[in-house]
Amino acid sequence: MKEISRRKMLGLSAAALIVGPALALTNRLAVAADMPKVDPNDAQAKGLSYVHESPKADSNCANCQLYTGDPAAEWGPCQIFPGKQVASAGWCSAWVKKAG
Repeated sequence: MKEISRRKMLGLSAAALIVGPALALTNRLAVAADMPKVDPNDAQAKGLSYVHESPKADSNCANCQLYTGDPAAEWGPCQIFPGKQVASAGWCSAWVKKAG
């Protein structure tokens, strides 16, 4: 059996730690792009007063703690609407200012 040096093992481990999350993020973004968009007439969306264009100048999905998409993207995933995309310019009554 061929032995692997400690240096090589550390190098492979470091590469796995870098490549693994990058692949997961790429897959997540690809899956997010395929998700349907939230319909404002959907019962859950209506219950949360969701709209594609925020009526509040300083509050929108892109700066909400629950929005998990890229703030610069037009659409992205939200924890409130799993499996669907919301407009980054949108808003709902579950809006919480993003920390940081």
